[in-house]
Amino acid sequence: MSSESLDSLIEALRRLPGVGVKSASRMANHLLQHDRRGAQALAQALNAAVDRVGHCQRCHTFSDAPVCATCLDPQRDATRLCVVETPADQSALERSGAYRGLYFVLLGALSPLDGVGPHDIGLAALFERATDGVVQEVILATSFTAEGEATAFVIADTLKARGLAVTRLARGVPAGSELEYVDLSTLAHALVDRR
Repeated sequence: MSSESLDSLIEALRRLPGVGVKSASRMANHLLQHDRRGAQALAQALNAAVDRVGHCQRCHTFSDAPVCATCLDPQRDATRLCVVETPADQSALERSGAYRGLYFVLLGALSPLDGVGPHDIGLAALFERATDGVVQEVILATSFTAEGEATAFVIADTLKARGLAVTRLARGVPAGSELEYVDLSTLAHALVDRR
């Protein structure tokens, strides 16, 4: 049994991260057999998002408007700028409720092996924004991967040379975990960064 339309749907679903052929096939079959209204809603939502969602002109997160609601919020602390790699990272920090400053979304991390350099992730725009005279502290919240660490190092080195306070997210043992099950790298960093 083969259908060109079904095959196209499966291939489209495979573009999602972590979705292989089996998962994509399962999703496609479920939508077409059990939830055609859900399939229509998904198609409409995707079309609307692709047509309407762009990047905020100030922080580069996803936004329906030229400047996002976070950047326009007068209750945010404009003296603190948190640098993240993706809009998803920003969303995670927002859900924590622990940060009330502004953001800058890099849309990636430095990766020379993949050909991703400073111009590809907007470092020039970050440096301009961070040195606007309002920002006093830049919080680096890039991932703790090799690329994230390299990106954080380059940003910190450049901004410290310009006289800005630069901090990095703490890393350590997750709350509620048992030490014997924590990986050695995390334990080592927790010891070094203890307070």
